[in-house]
Amino acid sequence: MACSSVRSAVVDKVTAAPITTLARGILPRTSRSSTTSAPRATSSPILSSTSPLPSPRPASQNLIRTSSTAPVYSVSWPTHSSSSSNASSPPTAPATASTITSKPSPAVVSPSRSNRFVPRNRRSLTSAGGHSNNWAILFPGQGSQFVGMGKDLYDAYPAARQVVDEADDALGGTLKHVMFEGSQEDLTRTENAQPAILTTSIAMLRVLELERGFKIEDSCRYALGHSLGEYSALVATKAVTLQDAVKLVRLRGEAMTKAVTNKGTTAMSALVVRSSKLEELVKAMEEIRETLPSGELAEIANINSSFQVVISGTVRGVDHASRMLQARKIAARAVDLPVSAPFHCSLMQPAADAMREALKDVEFKKPTISVISNVTAKPIENVEDISDLLVRQVTGTVQWHTSIAYLREQEDVHDYISLGPGKVLANLLRKEYPTDFVKTVTTASDIEQW
Repeated sequence: MACSSVRSAVVDKVTAAPITTLARGILPRTSRSSTTSAPRATSSPILSSTSPLPSPRPASQNLIRTSSTAPVYSVSWPTHSSSSSNASSPPTAPATASTITSKPSPAVVSPSRSNRFVPRNRRSLTSAGGHSNNWAILFPGQGSQFVGMGKDLYDAYPAARQVVDEADDALGGTLKHVMFEGSQEDLTRTENAQPAILTTSIAMLRVLELERGFKIEDSCRYALGHSLGEYSALVATKAVTLQDAVKLVRLRGEAMTKAVTNKGTTAMSALVVRSSKLEELVKAMEEIRETLPSGELAEIANINSSFQVVISGTVRGVDHASRMLQARKIAARAVDLPVSAPFHCSLMQPAADAMREALKDVEFKKPTISVISNVTAKPIENVEDISDLLVRQVTGTVQWHTSIAYLREQEDVHDYISLGPGKVLANLLRKEYPTDFVKTVTTASDIEQW
């Protein structure tokens, strides 16, 4: 289950902790190396497989927190358990780094920046649907949740009430109270955060459709979501029902937090990538992964932009990889993410197995517009592939950067609607492509101004 940023850390992935600066798209000035500087690179900057790893720093030195209530992923990112899902998964043995097979190194597309500029006041959607531009609609992952999220919509629009009540009924009446009146801690638990964010996103979409005449089929050519947000994209394009989707993402969150029994041995870290160093980072991570001692793991969980990457794995593996990437001047700094599980890495295999079983009972239909897969960074071509791609997404890298690159370079998409709680995805786009246009819809006020 999973999914806000290292300059905009988003994270498919789980109980998010309060890091406003990350969720806002600004990395805290303090870094992993604030108390312990990264080791100097030697002639062989990567430790051999027999070399002992340095002990990771105490959590008090690694974790960067603020007093804000805005969490960061599925980086979406962290935790827990509920019994409301109708889908059940067979018991699975806890995964360990020494028993899983490492996933292949993710491919990277390096998009060239466009020099094209179109004044923002010339970009508009027609209220009755249809427009002259080539738009994509984006849905956020975990990390954007907050208590009271969507309450303004629920109180103001019957369409929003219908969506929230339908999702609440599907989960046995456990969702609405957590969304509107529960504690931030309860909402941040991944099995609650994921269905809550999905429900809020779809409620916003339904209000736009019924109150403003917006039609996704007429106004957009593509839909995509970050990790958890991919389920929102599938609901929005009528590929799966809202009831099935909220049950699936609740199960997804529960399975992810159960996949690793010893939470203290795993970690995620968000990296600020130096200019033009993304491809070098991907190659370096392959080297680092292959030379880690037995039982340690570090993999790329998210490639959110050319300047932000999230890695996931064991505490020592992630700490070692972060140090080495900084020592080699590939990453400028790193921020440990306070998560309950290492999302989007091989340690999540038990969760992937649980989702595979649950998805067997779900009927998917052809999306009304093309949906971009997190795994392939390309449109899903066959309905039969949807279940498999959602399973692969649990352990695979979220190829967000490559997905946006595909839209821009292959389909000439430069205009986006970011719909759902938070502005993480909008912030990522605006920083990476300042001449592209992003229309955000995050509150009832945004809808009123539509």
